[in-house]
Amino acid sequence: MPTVVRATIKPNSKKGPLVETLPDGTLQLYVRAPAVEGKANRAACELLAAHYGVPKSAVRLTAGATSRFKRFDIDD
Repeated sequence: MPTVVRATIKPNSKKGPLVETLPDGTLQLYVRAPAVEGKANRAACELLAAHYGVPKSAVRLTAGATSRFKRFDIDD
């Protein structure tokens, strides 16, 4: 059963790469990649994989491909 993670993404961030936890449990992902042709989504998947200590192939974007609000599935 995969772990479901809700996140918001801040592309083109000078702070990134960085993961912050918001009070409601949502993760805030700061990535340097632009929101063009899925680059920020790929960077977010890589950042989550590093954060959770899993391979990149274990992280899947399941909702929000064109939105800042996203849902990821992470295989354990």
